[in-house]
Amino acid sequence: MPLGGALPMGTCPDLCPEAERAARERQQRLHRLEAAPARAVKEYARPAAGKARPPPCQLRPPHVLLATVRYLAAEVCGRADVPRPDVAAFVWDRLRAVRLDLLLQPSAPPRDAAAVLEAALSCQLCVPGPPGGDPGGGPGAGLDPQLLHTQMQEAFGSLRRCYADSPEEAHPRQGFFQSLFLLYNLGSGEALHQVLLLPRALRSSPALRRALAVDAAFREANAGRLFRLLGALPYLAGRAAQRHVGPARRRALAALARALGTPRGQAFPLRCLTRLLAMDSPAQAAALCRAHGLAVEGEAGDEKAWFVRGRYSEVGPLPGLSCALLVDSKLRGCTLEQVVMGEAGDSLDPSPS
Repeated sequence: MPLGGALPMGTCPDLCPEAERAARERQQRLHRLEAAPARAVKEYARPAAGKARPPPCQLRPPHVLLATVRYLAAEVCGRADVPRPDVAAFVWDRLRAVRLDLLLQPSAPPRDAAAVLEAALSCQLCVPGPPGGDPGGGPGAGLDPQLLHTQMQEAFGSLRRCYADSPEEAHPRQGFFQSLFLLYNLGSGEALHQVLLLPRALRSSPALRRALAVDAAFREANAGRLFRLLGALPYLAGRAAQRHVGPARRRALAALARALGTPRGQAFPLRCLTRLLAMDSPAQAAALCRAHGLAVEGEAGDEKAWFVRGRYSEVGPLPGLSCALLVDSKLRGCTLEQVVMGEAGDSLDPSPS
């Protein structure tokens, strides 16, 4: 794909080109989330080798792509009348089409291109995927976690290439989104290496310093520090790191089992475990313990987890537990649309003012 201004910009003014909308309506292929033809959103179609580039009338310019992402965040992501897996599959497919339209317009101004990619990536982070997986922790049955993970990495790659190909000052939110890249890839040596190659001024941004601290705690398996740092992350950063919460809790529980396990068993207050692992309730902590073969005994409000040597096991998958304390509660009255479009502020301080 040649760079520069050799190729014309898209001219399609709608969320979906008229020709595609008419064809899918005729073929009865409108999604249930496209209740009316006017609400159709361009679907992803893999570019075929040797196929001609779409004409400008079938490509949405950056401002229309941004409007498309806003529509998905405001009107689709929160739909409760459609199963969450269907919502997630629809949104991720349409966001993939957004990135493809932008790729086919290399002459788009860098600031406009970055705004589209930042909003699209934020929207992906806000839409739950499969349990314990990628991204978030919603039901997502039928969605391939590896496919979602690959698409998320593609989204990060597109945005980071956009940053690298234009002056740093053109992207005021770069530090925040580079931090999301590291938080999504906690423990990855390659991700850490890429972040450390960034200019010193960018690495010194508050968001990246915070992400580097979280990554260090994650690598060191320092559960107390890790969950304190995760608790201080803003909403979108928490979403980026959320896929690592379950494995980190399992690793911490395994360390406690090794340290406290005795032949006759040793009790550990469930309320302390709840605080240590930043869980939403003692009931969640009890579910986590039982899923790993540990007994929970005692009266309500004074339950204890019993660590008996040899009882801890990791046979089954991680239980699908909510993450209200670490993530959802940090919206603090903001809408997903405001978060996705950057209108809530990147900090969205989780602590009360």
